[in-house]
Amino acid sequence: MTELEAMRRALVLAQQGWGRVHPNPMVGAVLLASGAAVGEGHHAEYGGLHAESAALLAAGPRARGATLVVTLEPCNHTGKRPPCTDLIIAAGVAQVVAAAADPNPAAGGGAGRLTAAGLAVSIGLLAAEACRQNAAFFHRFRQPERPWVALKLATSLDHRIADVTGRSRWISGQAARDFVHELRAGFDAVAVGGRTALHDDPRLTARGPIVPRVPPLRVLFEGAEPLPASLTAIRTANVVPTLIVTTRERLAETTARLDGTSAAVLAADSLPEALGALRRRGVESMLVEGGGRLAGALLRGGMVDRFYRIESPIWLGASGVPATAGWDLATLDQAERWEVLERRGLGEDTLLVLDRTRCSPGS
Repeated sequence: MTELEAMRRALVLAQQGWGRVHPNPMVGAVLLASGAAVGEGHHAEYGGLHAESAALLAAGPRARGATLVVTLEPCNHTGKRPPCTDLIIAAGVAQVVAAAADPNPAAGGGAGRLTAAGLAVSIGLLAAEACRQNAAFFHRFRQPERPWVALKLATSLDHRIADVTGRSRWISGQAARDFVHELRAGFDAVAVGGRTALHDDPRLTARGPIVPRVPPLRVLFEGAEPLPASLTAIRTANVVPTLIVTTRERLAETTARLDGTSAAVLAADSLPEALGALRRRGVESMLVEGGGRLAGALLRGGMVDRFYRIESPIWLGASGVPATAGWDLATLDQAERWEVLERRGLGEDTLLVLDRTRCSPGS
């Protein structure tokens, strides 16, 4: 096994922490000796063993003189666990190959500590892939003013998210819906616009095989039409927290209407203001699942970082509800070209994942 192959394996291992390790990043590690993997591990649970520790434990004495391949620079601080750098040095590892430097100033500096102890250290192998995997984590330190925002839309072939009556259940098939439940598990919040909340009355919970360590906050952006207390997300706010975003002008009326429920109400007169308030409440990542006007407003403001498009083999025609509304570009020269991360089938549907900008650990 080469270092490149080991890093690819480490990225696969790291992904197993999705939904369970936040606010820590997902990390995977593989120990190589004489071209063979002698130990591997990943950060599986917040507060549990770090990936490096798990790999060292699996390798035992075979770690001495080995190369540690890890998706993130080993930490150099004491948190819920001792510094990984100390464990690596004590195990006699000879070389560390990390995909990306740790952007967290509290935990960074591991490379310098290891180098000072005589280990050979290199950073940058599959750096872009590691950055994309932990995009929300890197965003936390680069743009702390708002959450990392992913937009998920299930659309027809002609880019519609509902029929002429506003009905969208179900455009996509079961495999796509299963994927969305797993996707939700890795976000701090799941949000929809007011019309979507009224037409679909979604639960917005993660009901797949991945049980999120902390259930995502449900966020409903109230539009012109008031959101009734009878909506499922509001009725069950005592079980899964729910936040209603409304304007300052409507704050008193919305608060009175939802009195007796456990839903919280947030006043914000613009999307940037709302996102800033959510970030201050601890929301570092948010999955937006429509509707068209909310999606268009976020795109127009440059506030979407990743786009999950699920395209279904169905036509809804010009009378269907557009997937994005109120977002116009005059010419082709003004069009943004996003980076394609993934294309794959989800049953009869097709998943396309794109990032607005290329993720770079050093940017």
